[in-house]
Amino acid sequence: MNDVADWWQTAIIDMEPGRIELRGTPIQDLIGNLSFAEMIWLMVRGDRPSDAQARLFEAALVSAVDHGPQAPSIAAARMAVTCGLPLNNAMATAVNMLGDIHGGAGEQAVELYHQVKASPLGTEAALDIWTSERGKIIPGFGHRFHSPTDPRAPRLMEMVSEAVANGACEGAFATVGREIEETLARRKGRPIPMNIDGATAVIYAELGFEPPLARGLFCLSRSVGILAHAWEQQQQGGRNKGPTPPKYRWTYTGP
Repeated sequence: MNDVADWWQTAIIDMEPGRIELRGTPIQDLIGNLSFAEMIWLMVRGDRPSDAQARLFEAALVSAVDHGPQAPSIAAARMAVTCGLPLNNAMATAVNMLGDIHGGAGEQAVELYHQVKASPLGTEAALDIWTSERGKIIPGFGHRFHSPTDPRAPRLMEMVSEAVANGACEGAFATVGREIEETLARRKGRPIPMNIDGATAVIYAELGFEPPLARGLFCLSRSVGILAHAWEQQQQGGRNKGPTPPKYRWTYTGP
């Protein structure tokens, strides 16, 4: 049977009738003893966070749950509900829209922080290399809606400072983030403050999460808002709602 039993291999779960162990701990010992955020950490990482790490991790998850029905993924979830889809399909529709442009900035910011931190040339030169390879947009800084300041970022960075004081992380990536912020302000001649993606990227980098996990964790976080909006739309009703009210028309450019 080894050719069957070894078809899938996992260190995450061991299970047989009457027994479920996650990362080596019986499920009944986890229920009521771990928060949901701690459970996410355990499942993804295989170990348990300290209390200070868990507090910072949960703060990042809480901060990104929603950004309103104008966000494409949230709008898609609400439109999906008006097309008759149940909540799980509406949520899947929304999560599938979280790509490189809408939903990927956190992952990209973690990549940027690692690149700047590892560069022997300093922040200025590292940013030049980044833009030459990836384009002019610096992920995690500036916001098209929240100007001059994304209200979520200062609070998260305040919590990073608290976490450093409590020994939850070292603060190296927080320093990188602040250096990038200062460099952009100097180059542009005006503040380009860190946004939610930049701040959560600092947290995920400080806590040792790899860049792709930053996007996965964002999807988990934003799924809370997606579910809330899909459920609200289900209660409100409506049929076949598109992105704009029916009286508005698109711009036709054909023959």
